[in-house]
Amino acid sequence: MSVLAVGLSHRSAELSTLERVAVPAPEIGKVLDELQQAEHISEVMLVSTCNRIEVYAVVETFHGGLNDVSEVLARQAGMTPAELYDSLYVHYAGAAVEHLFSVTSGLDSMVVGETQILGQIRSSYATAREVGTVGRTLHELIQTTLRVGKRVHTETGLDQLGSSVVSEALAAAGDVTGKHAVIVGAGSMGALSASQLRKAGIGEITVANRTDARARRLAANVSEQGVPARAIPLSQVADAVRDADVVICCTGAQDAVFGPEQVLPRAGRALVVCDLGLPRDVDPAVGELDAVRVVDLATVQRRMREAGTPTTDRQTAKATGIVLDEVREYLAGQRSAEVTPTVTALRRRAAEVVDAELLRLDHRLPQLDSAVREEVGRTVRRVVDKLLHAPTVRVKQLAAETADTDYANALRELFCLDPQAPAAVASPTSPPEKKQQ
Repeated sequence: MSVLAVGLSHRSAELSTLERVAVPAPEIGKVLDELQQAEHISEVMLVSTCNRIEVYAVVETFHGGLNDVSEVLARQAGMTPAELYDSLYVHYAGAAVEHLFSVTSGLDSMVVGETQILGQIRSSYATAREVGTVGRTLHELIQTTLRVGKRVHTETGLDQLGSSVVSEALAAAGDVTGKHAVIVGAGSMGALSASQLRKAGIGEITVANRTDARARRLAANVSEQGVPARAIPLSQVADAVRDADVVICCTGAQDAVFGPEQVLPRAGRALVVCDLGLPRDVDPAVGELDAVRVVDLATVQRRMREAGTPTTDRQTAKATGIVLDEVREYLAGQRSAEVTPTVTALRRRAAEVVDAELLRLDHRLPQLDSAVREEVGRTVRRVVDKLLHAPTVRVKQLAAETADTDYANALRELFCLDPQAPAAVASPTSPPEKKQQ
């Protein structure tokens, strides 16, 4: 079983394709379940953000797993797998681990070094665990991934040089000092938008959300940070926009939630609308209104391309070095762990042989003194332990150092172990069972 990463992002696909494949939060559980039911997938996690959709799966075979994932993503997008292939990137085994570590560290982000992706990976993992599609392999991988991401940001300072997609969108929107902003959406992106607005010197924030409680909670948090804020229902957005200078839409809804009808006459005041939703939250017709400018993810992409790569070469190189070191250590640990059940099975088999021979000794020499019998038993076990110690320690070392030899299988062949014995040893940490259809 190996890890397969299949996805598309701002680097590989047009925004229109990302919009079609994007999975709304309420549907993630259904898609995860559909993926986990596929023939070649045993564990799976889905990452769906404003600029990437990625599936991380533990698969039996590369081609079988790729076909399973591609079919589910294509159905989600209303496309055929062939139509989607050109927009996909695929990583397998060690390359999949390296890609995930790089993504979580912010090295693959639209804005290099941004830290929001770390929380998004953590959230995606939590959702997959809740749905029941995470087993031992993904659990260990994601725990390592989160640690690597934190290490990169702590040791390189890359996050201090980079900014988030939200801050780039606001930079494209211009100076917001002392102005009034309306945030439509009170999720993680809405909270990040509020934080960036506060740092930019915004004068007032209004929060609108489908769930009033979440809007009130975000508004209260903003107020505690020293910026006047209030919560309103979505039905009152048009009234709030009348007095606003900036609108940020980030709901994660499947359809547009902000249209021309919500931009009431504004007496000549200019309005900047930042659309950070994927799919788009803002109706394209909004951009055709007088004195209204729409800044969307495509705008941010163009801005980043035109600005060129910031001077973060030293930090990026250091971060990349950390990622590669962590990948090597992780893969070595995995190879060593793969041998461990076989080593355990071998020691169990050796103990069974010792017990059988001591039983034979009891039958052949029933008059043997009990103290002598116990000493003979201890001596035989010490001999077996000493004989097995060096080869079992060495086989773990060799497995960690090289990937081109199946040392576990070699042990099974040399000692005639039952092929099912290692699986029985590892059974308490087996992958989640597939549900019956």
